[in-house]
Amino acid sequence: MSSFVIGYYAALICASCLAAYLNYRRVFMLVFSLTLLSFVAGIIGGVGALRSITIFAAVLALAAGISYSFKEFLVQISSPGLAKELRTAPLTAAFGMFVIFTYAIAGIFAPVIAPHGESEVISSAFAPPDAHMLLGADQLGRDMFSRIIFGARNTVSLALFGTGLAFVLGAMAGLLAAVKGGWFDQIMGRLSDVIMSIPSLIFALLMLSIFGSTLAGSSTSFWLLFTLATVVGLLFSAAAAYGLVGWLAGIAGTAAGAAAFALLGTSIFNPSELIVIVVVAVIYSPRVFRLTRAVAGNIVVMDYIEAAKLRGERDWYLIRREILPNSTAPLVAEFGLEFVFVFLLIAGLSFLGLGIQPPTADWGSMVRENATLISFGDYTPLIPAAAIALLTVAVNFVVDWMLFRSSGLKEQ
Repeated sequence: MSSFVIGYYAALICASCLAAYLNYRRVFMLVFSLTLLSFVAGIIGGVGALRSITIFAAVLALAAGISYSFKEFLVQISSPGLAKELRTAPLTAAFGMFVIFTYAIAGIFAPVIAPHGESEVISSAFAPPDAHMLLGADQLGRDMFSRIIFGARNTVSLALFGTGLAFVLGAMAGLLAAVKGGWFDQIMGRLSDVIMSIPSLIFALLMLSIFGSTLAGSSTSFWLLFTLATVVGLLFSAAAAYGLVGWLAGIAGTAAGAAAFALLGTSIFNPSELIVIVVVAVIYSPRVFRLTRAVAGNIVVMDYIEAAKLRGERDWYLIRREILPNSTAPLVAEFGLEFVFVFLLIAGLSFLGLGIQPPTADWGSMVRENATLISFGDYTPLIPAAAIALLTVAVNFVVDWMLFRSSGLKEQ
């Protein structure tokens, strides 16, 4: 143990001196701060605390190395313009992109990666890990590792689909409200105020208690999805349609598109999942509307918008060619934030038993179903909770970088 302590402090001091000699100020401050922290921790906790710090520092170094390598890989395969932007990305953003990439691979290739099916019973309840089950079995004897892999597909895809629907609905309403103004802007603003005044979790529990019990079926989920898609289609028609013929064509296209969208949704997700998607879209679309309305409202007063109006350009041209390209950056960052909120809400609803229903694998429900293992010193239920936290932090890292870029600030 004495040799470990001597070697540990010698390595830190040598690294600090080398960083100071090479004038790497940030590296020196980091390493020397770690030296001081280790000195205090060693006095209080002894060799065990030093070993814990060593493991933690090694994990951070490994994460930094992977993040840097992944960023360089993205730079090499990207176009010159995108590569220039990626070179300015901090390691935290690169780490977030790597985690998102890993989750995407796990979700897309879940049947190939997972050794067993998500609802396949292969052992006894709460069986310990062995050669066939890396993380042991859950309360029904299903492989925990396989269910975590399938949970990446189910939970993330549901959150992504719900976020996309909420974002399209809220962004289109916000853009149209900024362009048209008047009574349409007032009605949409007051409607969003009413929905946002209700806490998200309470509103979700209320909606799911109504539509998620006896009414949860293929017919109900189809018509709910059809109604939401119809609202989105009518917003697009209000922006692009002119005259009676245009409105008739827009209504016909909206009805056909909404029916096709609802059929596609019912073929991908089960009725209980579609209820969750619709509820999420209704809850979070007003937040997107507020941001989009604020961003677009600052753009519609610009001189080039007035010049386009004087040329006779209509609303759809202003939205598509003038406003949307100049508001892409904050909207993309907002999409990332909304995804985090939706992802956490769905995981929380599943933990309460109102989200994704069994036997479908879901991280939130996995924590609830196996929480009794924590009482016996088994921390396996914390793995799906850690998966939720890791994806949330990763997306926030990427969103922070995108917000920094869209703000126009320059890193010193």
